[in-house]
Amino acid sequence: METPIPTSSKFLSLVLRHQPHLIGLSLDEQGWASVEELLHRVQQSGRELLPEQLQAIVANCPKQRFRFSEDGLRIRASQGHSISIQLDLPPQVPPERLYHGTAESSLESIRQQGLLRQNRHHVHLSSDPQTARNVGMRHGKPRVLGIRALQMHQNGHLFYQSDNGVWLTETVPVEYLEFI
Repeated sequence: METPIPTSSKFLSLVLRHQPHLIGLSLDEQGWASVEELLHRVQQSGRELLPEQLQAIVANCPKQRFRFSEDGLRIRASQGHSISIQLDLPPQVPPERLYHGTAESSLESIRQQGLLRQNRHHVHLSSDPQTARNVGMRHGKPRVLGIRALQMHQNGHLFYQSDNGVWLTETVPVEYLEFI
């Protein structure tokens, strides 16, 4: 029985980013899991995920949420974890402006507190407004916020870029936000 790729992709996000314990999967400190163990644990959980399907998910995920290690023996999510891991990403100098997509219903809180990481390790930022808008659409009527990222960086805030190009930072204080 073949598991549809979107369902498998969502399931992988769940176990590699949030709840590996659901299938008894072990992640190391950097969020890596053995591909062999992942496939075995998925099968034990009553789902079918073949090595070819896993390869296709990683290769074809539009958001490039997952990546294999150089030797192909391990897999991890690129970012978005709510569990404690260390991605060991080096700090990067961001572009002058980054963008964040949110729901209009969140604007009042953001105007008061800035962007907070909530239950994740970082605030997620995009290089372009359209990607941010697409993210915001998942949460309701979308709004795109501009972030004066280079100014933040010059004032001591650290930025990282995940394997799939998402920009990450701890928080975005209100003074760096542009409500566009």
